[in-house]
Amino acid sequence: MSGLLGKKIGMTSIYDASGKIVPCTVLEAGPCVVTQVKTVEKDGYSAIQLGYDEKKEKRTTKALKGHFAKAGTTPKKLLREFTRFEEGHKKQYGEILDVTVFEEGEFVDVIGISKGKGFQGVVKRHGFGGVGDSTHGQHNRLRAPGSLGASSYPSRVLKGMRMAGQTGNKQVKMINLQIMKIVKEKNLVLVKGSVPGPNGSYIKIERWS
Repeated sequence: MSGLLGKKIGMTSIYDASGKIVPCTVLEAGPCVVTQVKTVEKDGYSAIQLGYDEKKEKRTTKALKGHFAKAGTTPKKLLREFTRFEEGHKKQYGEILDVTVFEEGEFVDVIGISKGKGFQGVVKRHGFGGVGDSTHGQHNRLRAPGSLGASSYPSRVLKGMRMAGQTGNKQVKMINLQIMKIVKEKNLVLVKGSVPGPNGSYIKIERWS
């Protein structure tokens, strides 16, 4: 299988084989259930849909109840598809997948939603330096963006200009994170480095390729 769904638990640090301390993010990976198997003949492409985290039936639509009933499982909060597989993969409806699909030392990609920071200026959003000088009447221009473009031509602000705006709350993919440790009893995976999103947020782990 090419990956799992899970949650970000938090951060910690462990010692590697050489005795060097390594910062790690603790992820809860699975258990996930196969809720749908898509094929080229029926759906036009090959994919496996996984479900993760329990959801109350009263908060589930009738259509989704039937979808989960076909897989013989309870309603799930998170549904995502995986399209990359190893050779000869075969999964069945209702099959349970856990952290045993991964191995310590291999590399994975982790996808999550970054923390939302609301409406921010150019200094925090894009790292602008600002004017940096409070002399000559620049009392309120220290964190201003400065000039935005020409005047008479083209007489408009060009698309893609880095300006103030909503910051964060976007899908971010961290690639090539090494799995430092796997705790099978608790379905935990410790990956080297940081992962986007707050603690408790959903993440998608894909085997690196």
